[in-house]
Amino acid sequence: MQHHPSIPAAGTYAVAFIAFAWDLAKSSKTLRAVDLKAAAAAAAPARIPVAVGLGAGAIDGPADRADTDVSGPAGRAERPSSATGGASHAEEPAAGQLADPGMRHGAERRVPARVAVALTVLGALIHAAGVITRAIGAGRVPWGNMYEFLTTGAFVAVAVFLVVLIRRDLRFLGTFVIGLAIIMLVAASVLYWTPVGHLVPALQSYWLVIHVSIAVLSSALFTLTFAMSALQLVQSHRQKTIASGGADKLGFMRLVPNALSLENLSYRINTVAFVGWTFTLMFGAIWAEKAWGRFWGWDTKEVWTFVIWVVYAGYLHARATRGWTGTRAAWLSIVGYLCVVFNFSIVNQFFNGLHSYSAL
Repeated sequence: MQHHPSIPAAGTYAVAFIAFAWDLAKSSKTLRAVDLKAAAAAAAPARIPVAVGLGAGAIDGPADRADTDVSGPAGRAERPSSATGGASHAEEPAAGQLADPGMRHGAERRVPARVAVALTVLGALIHAAGVITRAIGAGRVPWGNMYEFLTTGAFVAVAVFLVVLIRRDLRFLGTFVIGLAIIMLVAASVLYWTPVGHLVPALQSYWLVIHVSIAVLSSALFTLTFAMSALQLVQSHRQKTIASGGADKLGFMRLVPNALSLENLSYRINTVAFVGWTFTLMFGAIWAEKAWGRFWGWDTKEVWTFVIWVVYAGYLHARATRGWTGTRAAWLSIVGYLCVVFNFSIVNQFFNGLHSYSAL
C-alpha cells in the first residue's frame, strides 16, 4: 500500500473542522439564550413595592428586590454580549449582528474557536512537512501534476487563511477554508495519486516556479473571497428577513460580520488576487514563448486563464464604476471562482492540449 503524506494533515484538518463547526453551534445557542433573557427582561413589568403599612426597613428590602428584577436581567444580557462581541446587547444593530464590522480580534474567549485555530496550525505544519518531503523526493518544486497541484494548493490556501487571521478575525471562515482543504487532500490521495516522477520537458524551466507559485497564491486568495461572497449572500438574506420582522433562523450568522463588511473586504482581497492573476497570465505567455515559440496559441488552458482574468476584471470594474454592489457583486465573485475551479479540474483532466500535465 502506497503512503499518502497528505492523509495525516487531512485527519488533523478534519478535527479542526469539527471544532470550527462546534464553535458556531455553541456560540449560536449561547447568543440565542442571551436574546431570550433580554426579551423576557424587556417584557416583564416592573414590580413596585407597596409602601402602605410597612416600616422603613420593610420598604427598603422590597425596593431592592424590585430594582434587581428590573435591571438585573438586562445587566446579565449585556455582560455575555460583551464577552462574545465586545459590545453591549443594546448597541447591536437591528439586523441581529454581533460580530465587529471591522473584523478586529476581540477579548472574548471562544474556547472551541481557539482549539480549532491551534489544530489548523498543527495541520498546516504536518501539511508543510508533506509538501517539503515530496519536493525533496522529487528534487524539484512539488507542482508537476494534479496530485502535487492539489496538495500544494490546499496548503497555500490554509497558510493564507492563517496569515490573514493574524490581522483579522476570520474564524467564521474556518469551516469553509478547512472543509475545502480536506476535499482537496482527499481528492489528491484518492483520485490523483501519482508517484514521484520527472517533469515533462516543457515544465523544466525556472518559469515553473514563478508562474505556478503566483497562480497558486492568487487562487488561495480567490478561495477566501469565494467563502466571503457566499456568506455575504446568506447574511444579506438574513438581514432583510430580520428587518422585515421575520424570525432569525440562522443564529450562528451573528458571529459573521454584516454583508457590507464582507463585501468590502472581499473586494480588497480580490483586487490583490487579480493583480497576481494578471502576472500569472503575463508570465505564462512569456513561458509559452520560450517553450513553444509563441506567446499565445489559444490552447484550452490559456483560454480559460484569460476567461478568469476577464471575469474578475469585470467584477472589479462593475463594482468600482458601475455601482454593482451587494448580491450582484457577490455573484460575480462566485462565478469567477467557479471558473478557477473549472480551469483547474475539468480543463486539466479532460481537455487535451499543451498544458495536459495531470499525469493521469
